[in-house]
Amino acid sequence: MNAHLQPTGSAYFISPETSKQERHTLSVLVTNEPGVLARVIGLFSGRGYNIESLTVSETEHEAHLSRITIVTNGTPGVLEQIKAQLDRIVPVHRVVDLTVRASQLGQERPIEREVALVKVAGSGEGRAETLRLADAFQAKVVDATVEHFIFEITGKSSKIDQFVAVMKPLGLTEICRTGIAAMNRGPQGM
Repeated sequence: MNAHLQPTGSAYFISPETSKQERHTLSVLVTNEPGVLARVIGLFSGRGYNIESLTVSETEHEAHLSRITIVTNGTPGVLEQIKAQLDRIVPVHRVVDLTVRASQLGQERPIEREVALVKVAGSGEGRAETLRLADAFQAKVVDATVEHFIFEITGKSSKIDQFVAVMKPLGLTEICRTGIAAMNRGPQGM
């Protein structure tokens, strides 16, 4: 047995360099028809793959095409398997690993953004502090009463996580996040 191969609890020995978990953002162009999303998600759940974020929207109305953006974790082998299995689903037109594409273009990551609505309840001096911190994060007030604020914040997921953490002690009551939308830099399309 090679010294660099370690038992993993599996029937196979996996070298440590291939077992490292990586976070990848996948963009999947599909025909916009009933059941497509269920089939894509079924591929993940049926094989025990986790989805960190999922965003779907129609991108070309006339062509009836939708774009599914999926953020997932896995070893390089598992990620390749996911992409190959997604490519085999009939209504899937194209699968692009935006993380790999960004690397090929000499970039660290694709451009990723998320939108969140954050409700913060409070009164008195806490309201002024809430507004001051929201301004520092460039969060926009979309609804306000004497008892609460609802903020809209856009940015990287880490920025939204920080905003949520800051708002918790000030009366955070509800959060709604869209999931990640992603795209690579440069003039070429998906």
